[in-house]
Amino acid sequence: MNTRPPDTSTGIASRLNLPCGASIKNRLSKAAMTEGVADARNRATERHVTLYRRWCEGGAGMLLSGNVQVDRRYLERAGNIVIDGPQDSAQLAALEALAEAGTADDTHLWMQISHAGRQTPKLIATEPVGPSTIALAIPGGRFGKPRALSGDEIRDVIARFAFTAGIARQTGFTGVQVHGAHGYLLSEFLSPRVNTRNDEWGGSLENRARLLLETVRAVRASVGPDYPVAVKLNSADFQKGGFSFEDCLQVIEMLNAEGLDLLEISGGNYEQPRLLGIAGLEPVFDQNVRESTRAREAYFFDYAVAARRVATMPLMVTGGFRSAQGMNEALAGGDVDVIGLARPLCIDPDFPAKILSGQLAKAPAVEQNLRIGPGILGPNSPIALLKTVNGFARVGWYYEQIYRLADGLEPDVSMSALRALIAYDKTEKTKARSLLP
Repeated sequence: MNTRPPDTSTGIASRLNLPCGASIKNRLSKAAMTEGVADARNRATERHVTLYRRWCEGGAGMLLSGNVQVDRRYLERAGNIVIDGPQDSAQLAALEALAEAGTADDTHLWMQISHAGRQTPKLIATEPVGPSTIALAIPGGRFGKPRALSGDEIRDVIARFAFTAGIARQTGFTGVQVHGAHGYLLSEFLSPRVNTRNDEWGGSLENRARLLLETVRAVRASVGPDYPVAVKLNSADFQKGGFSFEDCLQVIEMLNAEGLDLLEISGGNYEQPRLLGIAGLEPVFDQNVRESTRAREAYFFDYAVAARRVATMPLMVTGGFRSAQGMNEALAGGDVDVIGLARPLCIDPDFPAKILSGQLAKAPAVEQNLRIGPGILGPNSPIALLKTVNGFARVGWYYEQIYRLADGLEPDVSMSALRALIAYDKTEKTKARSLLP
C-alpha cells in the first residue's frame, strides 16, 4: 500500500524528480504517437528530426517517441523505426540526430519500445504472432490470424526489448518506456481473453504478467539503475473477459518491486479503442471505478486515482486533457504526477508552452466534424463497418497532421475526414510495398 503523503503544491510548471535521479522540468509530456516517417529500411530520418525538434521547442518537459519496434517482421505499421539487431553507422547517426533534436533545452526524450503482436497489419505480415491463435475481431480483413509464439520465441522477445533499450541509451535518448498497453504483444499476454495458453506464460495473472515483468527486468539490466525506465499499462481492456482493472491493480503491485521511474495509465486496444476516446464494435465493459470530482475531461483519471492506492512509482495519465484547469486539478493532491498530451500537439506543437504561460486556457475543439456519414458508404451500410471506417478516418486525420509537421509545414485543420481516410489508406499501402529487408 502506498503511504506517500499527497503533494498539494504540484502544478503543471513544477519539476518532477524520478526515483533513478533524473529530473523533468515540468509535468507535461508529449505522449507516444506513431509517426510513420521511417525509411524503407525502418530507419530514423530527417523527418523525425524536424518533427521532434518542433515538439521539443513546444515546451513539454518530456517527449515520448512513437513505438519503436523490436522485430521488423511484426510492425504496427510500415513507417515504424525498428531496432532488432546490430545497427550500422548510418542508423546510429540517425538515432543520435533524433535524440539531439528532442533533448534540447533540458527536455527529456524517451524511446517507447514495442512489439505489435497480433495487431500487425496484413500489409506487413499475413500471419502475425501472439500468445494464442485468437484473431482480432475487426471487420475489413486488415489483420490476419496469429500463430502462438513458442517458449523460445518469447525469450527472444525479452532479449529484443533489452537490446533496443541499450541502443536507446547509447544514442542519446534520456529514458525508455516499455509498451504494455493498447493490445500490442505485452498487453495481449496480460489479457485472459487473448492469452489462452496453459504453460508458464498463460493461465493465472502471475503467469500472464510474466512476459511484462521479465521484459522490465531485462530492460533495467540493459540500461542500468541511473536511467529512467517506464511502463505503459492498460487500466483495462474494457472488454468482457479481458484485462480488468482488478488485474491492473495486481500488476501494479508486482511492478512496485521493479524500480520503475514512471507508470503511464491508459486503456483499450484496437477492438475497443478507449485510448482514442471512442467505443468499439461491442459494448464497453464497465469496470465500476468510482468517479472522481476532479479532472472530468481525462479518460483514465479515475483509474489513476484508484491506482495510486497501490502504486509507489510516479504516475502519468494520457487521454482527454485539453485545459490548464483540468491538468492542474489532476495533479492536485498527488494522485497523478505527469499529464500526457497527444492530439493537441498534432494541431498545435506549441500547446504545452501556451498552457504553461497562460496564453491559452484550453485546446480548441477540432474533432466534431471528423466523421464520415453513411451516405459515403451507402444507405444500408452496417453500423459496424461505419464505425470502423470512421475510426480509421480519425486516425488518418491526425497522421496527416504529423506528416505536415515532419515536413516543416503547419497543420491543416480544414482537412476533411474523407480526404484523410483516402490519404491514410494510400500512404500505408505505398509504404508497406516499399519496405526493404
